[in-house]
Amino acid sequence: MKSLKKWWPTPIRSLFLFLVWLLLNNSVEFFHLFFGVVLAWLIPQLIHKFRLVHPGMKNPGAAIRYGLMVLWDIVVANMQVVRLVVGPNKRLRPAFIKVPLDLTDNLSITFLASTVSLTPGTVSAEVLPLNAGMDEPRYLLVHVLDLADEAELIQQIKQRYEAPLKEIF
Repeated sequence: MKSLKKWWPTPIRSLFLFLVWLLLNNSVEFFHLFFGVVLAWLIPQLIHKFRLVHPGMKNPGAAIRYGLMVLWDIVVANMQVVRLVVGPNKRLRPAFIKVPLDLTDNLSITFLASTVSLTPGTVSAEVLPLNAGMDEPRYLLVHVLDLADEAELIQQIKQRYEAPLKEIF
């Protein structure tokens, strides 16, 4: 198994590269098959040492539930933003908030920041501090279009998005 990992460090990526090569060339001639296999083997060999190790997904079912929940939140937030934008602008209370993060790995923090940015009315601005150590606290700087209660929004982001991501990764 270890020797297989040495020759094919990322087999799924290799398969994907091979299939994309064939689709781009729109051919299954011997030359394209051969060159596709060579590229599918060579590219992962060359970039394998540069890859960051990311945590594996512990709970795929939770990931599916999380994706569906985010899609629902996007739809609901779109309606809320339309109501805010169409209404009088005096009602808007834009603000920046710092959400303390319990997540430690970069992949899950990226998922959280992306989720916040995908949801209309909020945008992830920065992770503070960017190069934090393991025991140094991190914060996600979020811009909010209309902030009613900072503590409530922070609690909502932590419970609705961060907690499931801790379960997934």
